[in-house]
Amino acid sequence: MKELFELNRKYRDNAVLKKVRKPRIWKEKEHFDGKVKNAMVIILRTRGCRWSHLSGCTMCGYFKETYDAGYEELKEQIDYAFDRYNREEIVKFFTSGSFFDEREIPFELQEYALEKFGNAEKIIVETRPEFVKNAGRFDYPLEIAMGLESANDRVLEYSINKGFRFKPWLREARKVKEYGKRLRVYILIKPPFMKEREAIEDAVNAAFMVKDIADTISFNPMAVHGGTAVEGMWSRNIYRPPWLWSVVEVIKRTGEFYDGMIKCDVVAGGKSRGAHNCMKCDKDIIHAIEEFNLSQDIKVFDKLDCECREKWLDFIEMEEYMMG
Repeated sequence: MKELFELNRKYRDNAVLKKVRKPRIWKEKEHFDGKVKNAMVIILRTRGCRWSHLSGCTMCGYFKETYDAGYEELKEQIDYAFDRYNREEIVKFFTSGSFFDEREIPFELQEYALEKFGNAEKIIVETRPEFVKNAGRFDYPLEIAMGLESANDRVLEYSINKGFRFKPWLREARKVKEYGKRLRVYILIKPPFMKEREAIEDAVNAAFMVKDIADTISFNPMAVHGGTAVEGMWSRNIYRPPWLWSVVEVIKRTGEFYDGMIKCDVVAGGKSRGAHNCMKCDKDIIHAIEEFNLSQDIKVFDKLDCECREKWLDFIEMEEYMMG
């Protein structure tokens, strides 16, 4: 939709970029092959997502952390990260864009980075579907993460402005499996212009549509990033991030039909810009989600309760009438 395309571009053009040149690095834990293993996360500062330079997604503010680094600067970032590598079993390379886009990272540096960390049990990289073909050139233990967000073309176009439809995405996702790589699928919980019940159903449906090809399904509850169209809606009180009860519902329902790994990162959880409930039970629910990420045991949600759960259920019912 042209109007949404232009709106996203306007927000992006008016945003203030962060002057950050060093890669951001941290260590965390992740469930892999039935065990909890150590992971190293590396965010390289590149020129960022090619789609973002054209228009971008309604919710994504990662373009603010990009930097048009030259060849030698990118190489220095990779070396800087490797100096801090302590043989973690999992390495995650994020670029606020697509690792396999040669405008972001030249092919020689893609190879250089993967070779440096080639002894890891798994290397996770992100890409948009249009660059998946480049993944077939590498013989490393890769898990390729692709943002799908929704399997509904109307949501992709009119809520997210994703720049692709489901069937073309699926065609490229299948190539990941043909190349012998693992596939991680990102699914957004509650894109803009959606009721709470619709958002739950949309996320569960997206998971169902990829259950036969995804090795990992990673749910991303909406977080309100600065300088985005979603922030504009949120600041005018016409958008609310999902309830944490909705997030738990999505995870539990997906676990009923999906046997792969389910992951959920609750960015800004418990805050007004992120998934939240009444603020009293938020920490307990976020802790349960974090525990689930490592254990994959759906029973961690069984004892969760709060008086606001009834308010959430009432909200879902009333919203159908309030918004038509």
